[in-house]
Order: sequence, then structure tokens, then C-alpha cells
Amino acid sequence: MSKNKTKKGGDSTIALNKKARHEYFIEDKYEAGLALQGWEVKSLRAGKANIGDSYVLVQNGEAFLFGATITPLNVASTHVVCDPTRIRKLLLQKRELERLIGLVERQGYTLIPLAMYWSRAWVKVEIGLAKGKKEHDKREDLKEREWQRDKDRMMKNKGRRSWTALFYQV
Repeated sequence: MSKNKTKKGGDSTIALNKKARHEYFIEDKYEAGLALQGWEVKSLRAGKANIGDSYVLVQNGEAFLFGATITPLNVASTHVVCDPTRIRKLLLQKRELERLIGLVERQGYTLIPLAMYWSRAWVKVEIGLAKGKKEHDKREDLKEREWQRDKDRMMKNKGRRSWTALFYQV
């Protein structure tokens, strides 16, 4: 007898850090688990999370997520104290942690959360090993993006006659 596994419809992404790719060069990515309380899981299921201004610090051989906001639901229990911006522990393998500690302390990298998502029943955070961009790097990326868009637009209209050429035919 075979069991058919069906996936739930919908997106597994909870929150994205859209500023991260604009502000930093992302060198490498890691997946980390997140230690949560019960009310936080319920809020995440409702999609009430923001990691836009958050960052990761490594202290005493452990990684922690600072600045992430998980807004509590209105129906949260009265006997639980809900702190939306509490420091949350990230769950990484020892080998990954040691490598990250070395890169952050010696080579000047920064750890930033890129995305928060569901992996089966677990909440995972995608962490980026990053270096900050200078202002001219940001302008260069913007120019490259605009050139790509213009190039795609030209290729799309390559075989067509323009509207103005049709209108002003002599």
C-alpha cells in the first residue's frame, strides 16, 4: 500500500529581508534553526514577523538573532509575558558556528538574516555571511539593474514595429 504525500498549497516564506542584498555583498548562506516560544510559533503561522532591521551576533560560542520582531496575537494567553523583540537563539552545528566565529572576528564579515521560512514544522532562518557595500557599489548595482531591464525591453520589441512608426507612416 503506497501513501501519497501531498504538499500544502501556499508559500513557506514567513519574512524576507529585502534591504540585505542592497546593503551587503552576500558571500555565503547558512540555514539555522530558531529557538521559539509557543506564542511566537502561533504568530509566525499568522505571518506577523519582521526581520528587516535584525542582525546576528555570536557570543560565547552561540549565535543569537537580535532585532527580529514577532508581533504577538491578540488572543495570546494572559499568563505569558510576550516580548516581541526578545533575543532568540539560533541553532547551528558546532562546525558551522566555529567557521562563522572565525570569519566574523578575523576577517570582518557580518551575519545578517536573509529570510525566515517553514521547513516542515520547523522555523528556519537563512543567514548570509556578508560584507558591507560602499555607496558607489550600490549605484553600480542600480545602473546594472536598469541596463538589464532596458536590454530585456529592447530584445522583447526587436521584431515588432513601434507604435510611433505605424502611426506616422508616410
